[in-house]
Amino acid sequence: PFFPAPPMTAPAFLDHFSALAPAYDAVMCDVWGVVHNGVAAFPEACDALAQFRAAGGTVMRITNAPRPGQVVTRLLDRLAVPRAAYDDIVSSGDVTRAEIAARPQRRLFHIGPERDLPIFTGLDVQFVSLEAADYAVCTGLRDDESETPEHYRELLSAMRERRLFMLCANPDLVVERGDKRVYCAGAIADLYAELGGEVLYAGKPHPPIYARALDRIAALRGSRPPLSRLLAIGDSVRTDVKGANGFGIDCLFVSGGIHAEELGGRQRPDPAAILQVFAAAEAAPKAVMQRLRW
Repeated sequence: PFFPAPPMTAPAFLDHFSALAPAYDAVMCDVWGVVHNGVAAFPEACDALAQFRAAGGTVMRITNAPRPGQVVTRLLDRLAVPRAAYDDIVSSGDVTRAEIAARPQRRLFHIGPERDLPIFTGLDVQFVSLEAADYAVCTGLRDDESETPEHYRELLSAMRERRLFMLCANPDLVVERGDKRVYCAGAIADLYAELGGEVLYAGKPHPPIYARALDRIAALRGSRPPLSRLLAIGDSVRTDVKGANGFGIDCLFVSGGIHAEELGGRQRPDPAAILQVFAAAEAAPKAVMQRLRW
């Protein structure tokens, strides 16, 4: 289901997740920026989610990673995110795979790095040139360490001339890798949309990934919890807060993630700046924490 955004209300500013947790049966928790930064896990955040689970809650990781959920699980293992901190993972890669499987056209043009190829494993697809493709799948920049979306403008213009549909496997615009920001597939997809191209976004803030996560939560718990007992946790206003608002569930916003610098810094965020960002986005969370901790 898709619900209109609720009226804007000022969120609560919290120091501890334990003050909010009892109101919810399950959380849909973002991964990058909340539980790790691409280099190392955040122990306090992992502990908070583990304690929520120990009290009977269900934790569903919901991520815009353009890879199948089991691949993301292996990444979390490498970053020392404990399995006790979550029940399962739903990724935009999972949604992308479902979209590809549902399409009879098999010839696709891939935009993205080779490390994203597992998203296609087991699917009946044929990789072809732009000129021969039925549609395009964008999983990211081919070299996100040095490229920007502008490097793809000429390619996207050629795609637009052919009126190719684009499936975006990761709607994120940017992500932090350690202390560096890199562009994601969403930045390319947005540029293509600006050029007049047709885009389907597989992940947050769009409803399909939330619906898939809710189905998985219902299967794990044996029944579907009401939307009022679901909480999204994330660090992006564009994807996490707007996505939760659009799906009709509460959101806990972590200010020390991707928006940290514009919100006054990681250690001492400015509440006025935070409220200004929410007002500009016309989206607000239930509560705000500087970082997730119990």
